[in-house]
Amino acid sequence: MNFNERNVLVTGGGRGIGLGIVRGFLESGASVVFVDYDEQLGREAERRLRQEHARVHFVAADVGRFDSCQAAYERATALIGSIDTLVNNAGISPKTNGRGVSVDDMDIDEWRRVVDVNLNGIFYFAKLAVPAMKRQRFGRIVSMSSVAGKAYLDVCAVHYAATKAAVIGLTRQLAGELGPFGINVNAIAPGRIDTEMVAVAGAATNAAYVAQTPLQRLGTTREVASLCLYLASKEEAGFVTGQVVDVAGGWLMT
Repeated sequence: MNFNERNVLVTGGGRGIGLGIVRGFLESGASVVFVDYDEQLGREAERRLRQEHARVHFVAADVGRFDSCQAAYERATALIGSIDTLVNNAGISPKTNGRGVSVDDMDIDEWRRVVDVNLNGIFYFAKLAVPAMKRQRFGRIVSMSSVAGKAYLDVCAVHYAATKAAVIGLTRQLAGELGPFGINVNAIAPGRIDTEMVAVAGAATNAAYVAQTPLQRLGTTREVASLCLYLASKEEAGFVTGQVVDVAGGWLMT
C-alpha cells in the first residue's frame, strides 16, 4: 500500500504497538507525527526513526487533556500539513504486581485517568481532526480497542475493560456519522501482543494466554501495524467502516 502524500497522526507512538504503526506508515511513504506523554521516550524514538526516515516528527502531549491535544494537533498540522489519517493508539492499563486492582481497591483518580487517556483522548483528537477531513471529503480514523473490551480478562481491571468496550461504541457511532463525508472509522482489538505493557503481566500469565490461543504465541506489533495500514488505505479498505477487527491469534472468535 502506498501512503505517499498522506499525513498521519499517531497517538502513543513512542513504543510498543504505536511505534510499530509509526514505522509501518513511514515505510509506506507517509509523513507522520507521533504523540507521546513521555517526552524523553518520544525524542529517542524520533532520533532512531530519523536515521531512515526524514518525514517523522515527535510532539509531546497528554492525550487525557483537551488543551494538550489541541496544542499537539496544531503543532502536527504546522509540521506536515492537514491530517488525513488519525490513529488513536494511546492507552494505559495500570497494574499492581502484574494485575489490575479490584473495583473495591481502585483509586478514583486512577479510574478517571484511565478513562481520560483511553477514551476521552480518542474523542478529543477526533473532534480536532474531523473538520479538516470533512472539508477534504476524505479521512481515515483507526482506534485501538482490545479483546478486553469484548470478553472478560482476569488480568485487566474494570477501567481498562470499560474504556476498551466504549471505544467500540464510539467507533461505530463515528462511522455512521462521518461516512457521508468520505471518512472511514474502524477499530482494532489486539489480544496478547509482545509489548512492554503485556510483559508487565509476567511470563506465567502470558504463557497461560498463549496456551489458550490457537496460534500458540504472542502477536507482534508489526502484525497490528499491517492491519492498521490496511484500514487506513484509500482504495484497499475503501468500503470498510464501523468494524472492530481482532488481532488475537484466534483467542477470541466472535
